[in-house]
Amino acid sequence: MNFSRDFVKITFADFIVRSAYQTGKTPLLPIFAASLGASDAFLGIIVSVSTMTGLVLKPGIGILSDRWGRRLWLIIGTLFFVAMPFLYRFIETPQQLLVMRLIHGTATAIYGPVTLAYIAELRPKNMAESLGWFGMARSGGYIAGPALAGWMLGWTSAVEIYTVIGLISALAIVPVMTLKEIAPPRKERQAGKSLPQQMIEAVAIGAQTPALWLAGSLEMIAFIALYTLKAFLPLYVLAIGMGPFMAGLFFSVQETTTILVKPFGGRLGDRVGHRVAITFGMALLGVGLLLVPRLSGIGLLFPAVITGLAQAFIFPSTVALVSHEITRENLGAGMGFIGMMQNGGKVIGPVLGGFLIGAFSFETVLYLLALLLLLVGAGMLPVVTHTIYTRVPQPLMAEDSP
Repeated sequence: MNFSRDFVKITFADFIVRSAYQTGKTPLLPIFAASLGASDAFLGIIVSVSTMTGLVLKPGIGILSDRWGRRLWLIIGTLFFVAMPFLYRFIETPQQLLVMRLIHGTATAIYGPVTLAYIAELRPKNMAESLGWFGMARSGGYIAGPALAGWMLGWTSAVEIYTVIGLISALAIVPVMTLKEIAPPRKERQAGKSLPQQMIEAVAIGAQTPALWLAGSLEMIAFIALYTLKAFLPLYVLAIGMGPFMAGLFFSVQETTTILVKPFGGRLGDRVGHRVAITFGMALLGVGLLLVPRLSGIGLLFPAVITGLAQAFIFPSTVALVSHEITRENLGAGMGFIGMMQNGGKVIGPVLGGFLIGAFSFETVLYLLALLLLLVGAGMLPVVTHTIYTRVPQPLMAEDSP
């Protein structure tokens, strides 16, 4: 696949700001919050509050990018990534940190829908594969960031690290500023149309786009399962007599698998149909959850690989599915709505998982989630069968315009 300069620029910028943002999140943020005197319960709120920002803002930001263009909002998002870390040195209480995280979350709320809409417009052919390569770089930030934070904590303070985070984020300014606008706002369509009118229209079109609700709902279910696993697997591993190293290794293997396979998972979705790839991924995720309670020791890495593969097949194709079936004028809104549902799954997963584990057990909850995922996969089979028999096959190595 040939990559245009703008694709490389947006991917590099996203990798930089995501790596820097994750540096300030794990394990730095809990340590900084504890140093300010945050209780365990309040610390949990501080860590998760930025997700709530995205849950609320992503649809609106997506709509605004449809109106005023992607490049403007990418510049605004980059400035948030750069400026906010320099303000952490003025924080003195846990309550101030909570407000700071709420505002800092605006950066990811902007980048989430706008970068995806930009990629979808930049590479409409072989879109899922392009999103897979883009997601590969984004996921790399989730590995590089925590590792960098852990290394720097060994020789400097949390406040100084946040200053470094701001400086690192500044490296994204040049590539973002030199991006071209792929689809300039259609002023002729917007003439005489107020912003509230455009928002109402975008919501109405989104509500009438079945692919948006299908992809968003499937992503929410997948994230509920994944974030339940992320929140409670470490405690389960300790309870069955394995050390914390195994929990860390599980998620490292899972993330590495996702990173390596995402481009292929996206390419498969482009070739055989996005619904087919999503269904296969949901079934894989269900199988992976079924295996977690049945394996121990090094064998626990097998479901780590399977759940990593599942994500590589699901997420590039859900975004591509929405991008192909929503109107181009409302593409940003579509990315915003699907991002809102993603964040909803991230919030609901640990809360629902904690409630169910309190009533039953971790193993039972995993079996229930696995059953749900497999039932969803089975329910998608008629759609998958229709797609396979009516779709015109595309070459696996189809060329894309730069």
